[in-house]
Amino acid sequence: MRTQIQQAGATAVIPSKKNRLIPLNHDTDMYKERNHIERAINGLKRFRAVATRFDKRAANYFATCCLIAALTWL
Repeated sequence: MRTQIQQAGATAVIPSKKNRLIPLNHDTDMYKERNHIERAINGLKRFRAVATRFDKRAANYFATCCLIAALTWL
C-alpha cells in the first residue's frame, strides 16, 4: 500500500514511530501545517451544531462554521 502511494507521487507527512527499525522520511513543515488544520477542525467539532450537522442546507452549515470560527478566534 505504501509503495502504491509513493508511486502516485504522494509524500509522507506523518512521522514514523520511534521504535521503527527503519525510520521513514517525512516533511516536517507540512506536518506542522496539518497539525494546525486538525486542531482547528477539532475545535469546531466541540460545538454540537457542527459535529452533528443540524443544518440541512450547505449555506446555513457554512454560516454556522464561520460564526463558531469567529467566536473561537475572539
